[in-house]
Amino acid sequence: MSHGPPHPVARLLLTPEDKEAPARARRLFQLGLGEHPDPALDVFADHLAELTGAPYAMVNFIGENRQFFAGLHVRPTVSLARSDDTKPQLGRHMARDHGFCPHVVVRHKALVLEDVRDYPRFAGNPIVDEFGIRSYLGAPLIDSTGMALGTVCVVDVEPRPWGKAGLETIKASAAELAMRLERRAADGLPL
Repeated sequence: MSHGPPHPVARLLLTPEDKEAPARARRLFQLGLGEHPDPALDVFADHLAELTGAPYAMVNFIGENRQFFAGLHVRPTVSLARSDDTKPQLGRHMARDHGFCPHVVVRHKALVLEDVRDYPRFAGNPIVDEFGIRSYLGAPLIDSTGMALGTVCVVDVEPRPWGKAGLETIKASAAELAMRLERRAADGLPL
């Protein structure tokens, strides 16, 4: 743990301002999303992990102050380890300033980080040190109103060449899930 002054690029690492956050929180409430684990979304995350070969996959809804993984896949054989050899647990909640999904939601665009250490803006994110995350692939869940409700994403503890195929997979998965979530809310249909 460093005790010196902040790194010169620290100001670049700030989570972007999210002007949609209050409206998103209301929309998530209307859709009945974002506050409880959802077995169907866990299955979706399992499928996404299988498609991409990633050890972690999430369906992440982003509120005003935190992120919530309503769908979560954690491959049991992967070990997250800090530099002090303690093993943090990846739970259902994460601070809003942790991770890369808030950037995806604010930008309304997919994000591919094959090795987060190659990007000074993202290399200093807390999950890089806390969880050892080295690669990220995520796309926004954009509903019919044009609002980004959250993301679908996969991460790995190793650099990953996600490539164009990975990008297309994550974008198609996000579009499909956004449609299914709205249909489920409107018609009471299962995912």
